[in-house]
Amino acid sequence: MRIQYLGHSCFKISSGGYALVVDPYENGSVPGLKNLDTTANLCLFSHEHSDHHGEGSVIMEESFLPCPFRIETIDSWHDDRNGSLRGRNRIHIFHVEKMKVVHLGDMGCAPLEWQMDLLKGADLVMAPAGGYYTAEPSDVCAVVRKIGPRVVIPMHYRTAKSGLPVLRTCEEFLSCCGHVVRYETDTLTLDSATPPHTAVLKQWGYM
Repeated sequence: MRIQYLGHSCFKISSGGYALVVDPYENGSVPGLKNLDTTANLCLFSHEHSDHHGEGSVIMEESFLPCPFRIETIDSWHDDRNGSLRGRNRIHIFHVEKMKVVHLGDMGCAPLEWQMDLLKGADLVMAPAGGYYTAEPSDVCAVVRKIGPRVVIPMHYRTAKSGLPVLRTCEEFLSCCGHVVRYETDTLTLDSATPPHTAVLKQWGYM
């Protein structure tokens, strides 16, 4: 499985010649990120805010192959007040190649116990790391520890070159993660032999 970080919370996940994009940002909605220039067979969104719901920013391609992903969703909240501040958030769980990959979206509070049971045992989790619009980094770390993935990829944070100004960098989140590896590429290949680590991927979309 190939996982490409397109910036902010946007990832392109590919397997068996089929590609899906989750949480594409609208062009111009995230400072410092260039317009998305990618294709997909399927587009998914955690919620409808412009920096996560840029459906028009992705070129959709018809696939003559069946979708290899089995996709589950968990409805959650974008804040810790039952959605009264920022509405709903959808967590995506992708099952493919006998692995489980989780995209937490803009998770604003810890999942309920029955929801956590669905997330536990994931091979990889994409987790919001910048706070403010999501749960605090330490709270996200606590959720990730309960899930227990082999690989964690931080997302939705500010860098020196890009990101919403109110977000923090990913450093606070990384301080409670294990074995941090900073990649010089935007892409991670995940298979059964991938060792446990926290993968800081280079964002594809810098201007």
